[in-house]
Amino acid sequence: MVPTSLLPVGGEVGDDMSGKRDNEKPEPITSLDDPRLYFNREINWIDFNSKVLEEAMTPSTPLLEQLKFLVIFFNNLDEFFMVRVSGLMEQYRNGIFAPSSDGIPASKQLAIIRKRVLPLLAEAQEYWSKSLEPRLKDAGMRFVEYKDLSEKHRNFLEGYFKNEIYPVLTPQAIDPGRPFPVISNLSLNFLVQLADPQKGTRFARLKIPKNVSRFIFLPRNKKAKTYESLGFTSNIHHSDILFLEDLVEHYLDLLFPGLHVTASALFRITRNTDVEIEEDESSDLIEAVKDLVDRRNFGEVVRLEVSSGVPREIFAFLVRHFHLAPFQIYKRKGPMAFSGLWDLCAVDRPDLKDEPLLPRIPPPFTEGANLYSVLRRRDVVLYHPYDSFSPVLDFVRRAAVDPKVVAIKQTLYRVGTESPVVEALINARKNGKQVTAVVELKARFDEERNINWAEALEDVGVHVVYGLVGFKIHAKLCLVVRREAEGIARYVHIGTGNYNPITAKVYTDLSFFTADKAICADVTDLFNAMTGYSLKENYQQLLVSPYTSRSGIISRIEREICRHEAFGDGYIAFKMNQLVDNQCIQALYRASMAGVKVRLQVRGICCLRPGVPGVSDNIEVTSIVGRFLEHVRIFYFNNGGDDEMFIGSADLMPRNLDRRVEVLVPIHDKALRDSIRDNILEIHLRDNQKARRLDPDGVYRRIEPLAGESLVDSQKIMMARTWGWNPPERSEEK
Repeated sequence: MVPTSLLPVGGEVGDDMSGKRDNEKPEPITSLDDPRLYFNREINWIDFNSKVLEEAMTPSTPLLEQLKFLVIFFNNLDEFFMVRVSGLMEQYRNGIFAPSSDGIPASKQLAIIRKRVLPLLAEAQEYWSKSLEPRLKDAGMRFVEYKDLSEKHRNFLEGYFKNEIYPVLTPQAIDPGRPFPVISNLSLNFLVQLADPQKGTRFARLKIPKNVSRFIFLPRNKKAKTYESLGFTSNIHHSDILFLEDLVEHYLDLLFPGLHVTASALFRITRNTDVEIEEDESSDLIEAVKDLVDRRNFGEVVRLEVSSGVPREIFAFLVRHFHLAPFQIYKRKGPMAFSGLWDLCAVDRPDLKDEPLLPRIPPPFTEGANLYSVLRRRDVVLYHPYDSFSPVLDFVRRAAVDPKVVAIKQTLYRVGTESPVVEALINARKNGKQVTAVVELKARFDEERNINWAEALEDVGVHVVYGLVGFKIHAKLCLVVRREAEGIARYVHIGTGNYNPITAKVYTDLSFFTADKAICADVTDLFNAMTGYSLKENYQQLLVSPYTSRSGIISRIEREICRHEAFGDGYIAFKMNQLVDNQCIQALYRASMAGVKVRLQVRGICCLRPGVPGVSDNIEVTSIVGRFLEHVRIFYFNNGGDDEMFIGSADLMPRNLDRRVEVLVPIHDKALRDSIRDNILEIHLRDNQKARRLDPDGVYRRIEPLAGESLVDSQKIMMARTWGWNPPERSEEK
C-alpha cells in the first residue's frame, strides 16, 4: 500500500486514466497496482524511437550516420507495426478487453499510437527532404529524379530498362473474376490505373523486384558505358543516385501494350508477423518453423502506406480491397520503404561517417596469452565493441583444435549470415570433439538462417537441440570441457549479447569468462536441462529464467530495503534494455518508498513512472541513444558495502522472466566488480551528453550539465579508454 495522501503526477497517459476533467482533483493513489503508476508499453516505445529520430537530426552527427539513424527509425516502425500493433489489432477485432498495466484498452492504444506516430513521420520526412538530402547533395551524394536527367542518360536508361529490368517485372491484372493478387509483407508495389479501349477502367499491380538493386548509380557529367556500371558503387563522389521505382514508373506503359496508363501510385502493406508456432501439435519443429516463415508473409494487414498525392480512385481501390479502417492508412512523402536505404550507409565516404573504432584486444587476450591459465586464477571480461569480439571467437576456435578439449556446448540465437562460431563448431566436430549446439529456431526474423545453420551442423554430426517446447532459449553460453593433468576442467563464456561478430561491432555487450567451479557446474546442469529431461530449477550461482531470475532480483531489492531501514545506505543501479515486469517495478517502488536510492538506465521501453511523490521520487531513469546500441544488462546492489552484481541476457520483462531461458551470472571478484561498476555502469549513469532523463510526465528530456559540471559522453569515454576493464595481476603490473 502507498500513503492515501499521494496524488499522481500529470501526463498524457496518467491524465487519460484518471477519469477526471482538467479542473477536477484526481483520486489519490492507494495501491501500487494503480494504472497511473505505469507508462503504456507501446507509447513508451514510440518515445524511445523518437530518441532515435533525434539522433538522426542532431547537426553534429556525420551525414551518413544521420542517414543510418533515420533508416533505423523507419525499420523500428516496421517491426513495431508487424509485432506490437498487430497484437493490439487482434484484440480490437476480437473484442478482447485486455488492458495493460496502465489500464488502456487496445482501441484507445491504437488511437494514441496513430496520434504519436503521425507527427514523428512528418518530422522524419521533412528532415529528409529539407535538410539531410540537400546536405548530402552538397557533399557530393546526389539523389536525382528521372524527369531531371539529361537526354544521354535517359537514352541509356531506356536500354537498361528494356534489357535488364523489363524481363523480371510481372504485372498482375486485377479483374472481378480473379482473386486479388497476394501482396507480400513490406514489398514495394505500384497500383496502376489503366484505360482499356474495350473494357474501360482497369487496375493492375506491379511489384518492384527485390533481386534487382533499388539504386541506379549514374556517372555524373559523362555517359554510362555498361549496364554493370549502374550497379552499386563506393565511388559516390562521381555518381548520382536514381531510385529503381522512379525508372519503372516512367516506363509503365511498356508493360501494358494497347492500354493507356492514366494513374499510378506506390504502396506498401505491413502484415501481422507475430505468428505463433503450435509446438505441441507439430511432429517436426523445423517444418513448423518453415511454415511459420511462409505464413508470416501473408498475415492480416495492419498498415497501408501510400505515396502522398495518390489519385483518389487508386486510394479508394486499395482501401476497399484491404478492408482497412482510416487509422491503418499512412500517406508518405519522400522515399517509400525508407528502411531499404540501409545499403547506402555502406558507401565509401569516411568523411561522412564517424571515425572508425579500432577495438582493443586487452590482456589477457593478447596473442600468445594462455587464457586457460589466467581463468584458473581469476575471471575476466570484455566490453564490446570497445573490446574486440575476436577473443570470443578465438575461445571457440582454439577449443575446436585443442587436443585436450573433449567437448564444446554452445547456445546459438542470432549468429548472423556468416558465422565464425558455427564454422568453429563444425571444425571441432571434424576434429573428434563432442559438440552440442542448442539452436533457437524461434528467434523472430532469424528463423530461416537458424534452420540453415542447424542443418549444416547436423550434417557433420553435431548434436543439435532445438530448444524447449514453450520457451525461447535466449541465454548466451559456451562451455568448453578440457582434460588436463589434474583431471577434467571446465571453462565458460557467458555473454549479454549474441555470438554475432557483426552486431558485436555496434551493440554494447559484456563477455564474461570464468573457470569458477560452481558457475561451470551450473552451466553444465543448464545445458543438460536444455538438451535432456530435467526438473532442476535452482542453481548454485546463476539466476535462471524461467525459475529464479525474477525472484532473485526481487529478493535482493527487498534485502536492500531492509538494509536501508537499518543503516540508511541503500543503493540500487540497473542498466538494461527494457523494464516492463510489474512485479519488478513494484519492488523498485517499494525500495524508493523506503528511501533506497535507485538509478535506472533503460535504453528502450520503461513502464515505471519515476518522480511520483512518495512512490518513486527516489528513482531516476535515464536512457542513452548514441553511436552504439546500448545492450548490456547490469544489476547492482550495494548491500551495505558487501555489494553484489549480476550481468546477463535478461531484461526485466515477463517474456524474459517467464517464457525464455535466460542467465544472469554473479561477478564474484571484488576488483572486477568494482571496475565494472566504476568504469562502466557509473560513467553511463553520469552521462550528460547523450543521455535523456525520463520525467514523471512521460517525456524524455536531454540532460543538461550543471554549471561547472564536467561533460560526460559515456560512449566516447569508453572508446578513449586505452586499457581493458580487468584489474591487472601483479605479474602484469610488473
